[in-house]
Amino acid sequence: MLGDDLDYELLRNIEERNSTNQRDLAVRMGISVGKVNFCLRAVVEKGWVKVNNFKRADNKWAYAYLLTPSGVSAKVTLAKAFLDRKEREFEQLQAEIDRLRTEIDLEQ
Repeated sequence: MLGDDLDYELLRNIEERNSTNQRDLAVRMGISVGKVNFCLRAVVEKGWVKVNNFKRADNKWAYAYLLTPSGVSAKVTLAKAFLDRKEREFEQLQAEIDRLRTEIDLEQ
């Protein structure tokens, strides 16, 4: 997963569920907890995510990850870039499929 794609997925998942933990994010994103931790630190440093921690009843710390206004804006920008990339990939794949169909039709 590319850095921008990873940032987009992280921001999207955070927006879907404000209160979560890194393990849950890792499972939903299909990456390691260490990678989630690294990426979270980066988006917090960029000012896209605010982290609130609070103590839960079972004496463990829990976190609420919240998108900041600049995080919402970044998510939109990243989503547009992600969509553009995926549309280009789709067009390239469609052209390859058309070429293969033509090749198969010529051989039959």
